[in-house]
Amino acid sequence: MILKNYIRDIQGFPKEGILFKDITPLLLDPEARNECLKILLSGVENLKIDKVVGVESRGFFFGTLLAQELKVGFIPVSKPNKLPYKTISASYDLEYGTDSLEIHVDAI
Repeated sequence: MILKNYIRDIQGFPKEGILFKDITPLLLDPEARNECLKILLSGVENLKIDKVVGVESRGFFFGTLLAQELKVGFIPVSKPNKLPYKTISASYDLEYGTDSLEIHVDAI
């Protein structure tokens, strides 16, 4: 199975000059989604993992699946003001600006 066949390119999203990789077709197909999970699991099979951290929103989809398979907790990381408890944040540069991410202070 060729997973890139389940990822469509959207030109100019979220703004002109950006090529967005839309994973909706992959999420819609159970076989493709399962193959993706197998590949992710193969990359961590020799590691001791206590928690899986997933960055919104794509990381939520695959991070929770990974955490479930590994029988560990899942830690969501979100854009500012999306998490309900006290958070810490970090900023980073994008090809089209800057952004920040937050995590609950007691998550790790």
